[in-house]
Amino acid sequence: MQKEYAIIAIVATAVVCFVAGYVLGTSNVKEKAPEVATATTEGAAEGGNAAPGGKMGGAAGPDSDVLPVGESATKGNANAAVTIVEFSEFQCPFCSRVLPTVNQIMEKYPNDVRIVFKHNPLSFHKDAPLASEAAMAAGEQGKFWEYHDILFKNQKALKRPELEKYAEQLGLDMAKFKAALDQGKFKEQIKKDQALASKGGARGTPNFFVNGIKVVGAKPFPEFQKIIDGELAAAKGSNYAARVKANYKKDAPAANKPGRPPRDDKTIYKVELQDSPVKGGKDALVTIVEFSDFQCPFCGRVNPTLAQIQKEYGDKVRISFKQLPLPFHKDAFLAAEAALAAGEQGKFWEYHDILFQNQKALKRPDLEKYAEQLQLNMGKFKAALDSNKFKKQVEQEMAMARKVGARGTPHFFVNGKRLSGAQPFPKFKEAVEDALKRAKPLTDKGMKGDALYAEIMKTAVAEFKAPAGAKRGAPPQDNKVYDVPVGNSPVKGNPNAKVAIVEFSDFQCPFCSRVNPTMDALQKKYGDKIKIAFKHQPLPFHKDAFLAAEASLAAHEQGKFWEYHDILFQNQKALKRPELEKYAEQLGLNMAKFKAALDSNKFKKQVEEDQALARKVGANGTPTLFVNGKKLVGAQPAPAFEKLIDEALK
Repeated sequence: MQKEYAIIAIVATAVVCFVAGYVLGTSNVKEKAPEVATATTEGAAEGGNAAPGGKMGGAAGPDSDVLPVGESATKGNANAAVTIVEFSEFQCPFCSRVLPTVNQIMEKYPNDVRIVFKHNPLSFHKDAPLASEAAMAAGEQGKFWEYHDILFKNQKALKRPELEKYAEQLGLDMAKFKAALDQGKFKEQIKKDQALASKGGARGTPNFFVNGIKVVGAKPFPEFQKIIDGELAAAKGSNYAARVKANYKKDAPAANKPGRPPRDDKTIYKVELQDSPVKGGKDALVTIVEFSDFQCPFCGRVNPTLAQIQKEYGDKVRISFKQLPLPFHKDAFLAAEAALAAGEQGKFWEYHDILFQNQKALKRPDLEKYAEQLQLNMGKFKAALDSNKFKKQVEQEMAMARKVGARGTPHFFVNGKRLSGAQPFPKFKEAVEDALKRAKPLTDKGMKGDALYAEIMKTAVAEFKAPAGAKRGAPPQDNKVYDVPVGNSPVKGNPNAKVAIVEFSDFQCPFCSRVNPTMDALQKKYGDKIKIAFKHQPLPFHKDAFLAAEASLAAHEQGKFWEYHDILFQNQKALKRPELEKYAEQLGLNMAKFKAALDSNKFKKQVEEDQALARKVGANGTPTLFVNGKKLVGAQPAPAFEKLIDEALK
């Protein structure tokens, strides 16, 4: 999960879903994608001026030839001094999370800002293209924004029948609506939007241009506010086209992160098959080696693309699967072992498919249930897991991945040439065609299958070499020591410990929950030598996070912060007031005192003080941690923390 890894480990990717900074609030989560591309932190007000068909409502002055509003849906004052062009898509979770911020912008600047919506459905969101067409079909009948809101409220229900149901709810002319979808009436417009996005470097979603100034990802309101206020001052006497001309900068090729392979890496790497499962023709001319993780969502999304490649090329292509369970996917390692245990009984690929169909159910009982479904010898299967029979193989494949620079998932090598992330079919086809061309001198001699691949591997590079001075798999080290006082924050561990880890976190942030096992492991390893302090940084697009932060401090007042903290992270999708009270009751708290604290906002000031401190020390996303003042951004693996802890203990 390139995006995810990059983000979380900063690690991505994204799907962009920090992947890469996988901290919410940054601009890159790649798998490589902001969701491919971006996963950034996480809209629009009711009403506004949208002409039928989603046309612009009459902009002041000429339209921009670089970033045209064109026929796109708009809302807000047509003569506004500031135009925000949003590239978005209806299946992207980060796009939906930015809606409250967009609403806040419209509320604060009702006459000064207009919003323009452009479509950029990502390749791995299979329902997004049709949803975009449907939104434009609704716009044709003057209901774009109403339909837009319904789609974002129902992101998991975007099939054709649901799209028609939503149209009926809005009282649209159904014959006209259906005809637009049947004829693909708006496909070309969507392609134009995507081409414009690509031209402007808006490779993932959401992406914004504020009078031509690029804003990547679901940034919080203050970041938009700063740019808008600057433009309101600068735009006096100007117009949209002129401001875009002044502000717009053509995207430069993305720089490579330190220690990462270049994006156009043409190196042929030595990635030997060894004992890894293989499917495809034994005389294949192209071998695709995949490093993957059964809990990585981007890995699951690339499987249909691989199936399409096999269908198109038949026996010319074979696929080998190698295990790369990422450290923040707590069930992935055991799932990898279980898959190899199934492979021992000749059922690897069948088991592989079941795991990817059930990525949220990978505990030991689930793994055994899937083995039973395939009628495996359960005694043999359980014994393999109990004895960790395949642990060494998984670890060897992880080591191989590190050696060749495959630091996130999914990661592929096509006859040894790197292809990273859940790329669309054309990218794989291009890679396969290139591999066939490169192999032609050998295939003309009759080489194929294992013999051909072995010959290619003879001259392959054994190890990815990071540029001099770059630390592989890690962001540039911030060596500054920040002043981050523990203050009155909840603390666990020895109060007099030599090392203090201060964590800025958010109970609704999925990446924050993933760092908890790492914190537990560190406490187990270092014991009384470390203490952990928790500070609150509820992000603005997590609407339940602030109240959850207050509730946790109300529990802390009664001596139950960490118990309540654990319950909240176990129930991140259920953080409304009734649930918060239910968790308090489960812990036997004094409910009158607890409720009074919430009703009076007793701990609001403390949460705001934590947020102010976070801004001061540059903890703009979550989780951000400080080890004796040294910053670590994102859900980093344990070794990153151990390095700083060991240094502090010297």
